[in-house]
Amino acid sequence: MNIFENIINYKVSTITTEELLKYAKQFNITINRKAAEQLAQYLRDNKVNIFNDAERTKFIKEIAKKVGPETAKDVNRLFIQFTKSS
Repeated sequence: MNIFENIINYKVSTITTEELLKYAKQFNITINRKAAEQLAQYLRDNKVNIFNDAERTKFIKEIAKKVGPETAKDVNRLFIQFTKSS
């Protein structure tokens, strides 16, 4: 894993609700505060390598159960934007 992937994964694992809402807005992804809180908490509690397709897919499936499939799809799009940056 390169340094940029480490930095991005660290940021994802420490993301706050406010930051998640900010990034969602920046990338035109609709997410409500409750869903952002749940996602941020899950990311803090579970280490997810968003560059690993299997780990990201597992995470998205878990999130779909908590916040719904449409929001999970949007979050996946957001993560894909993060991974394109590296």
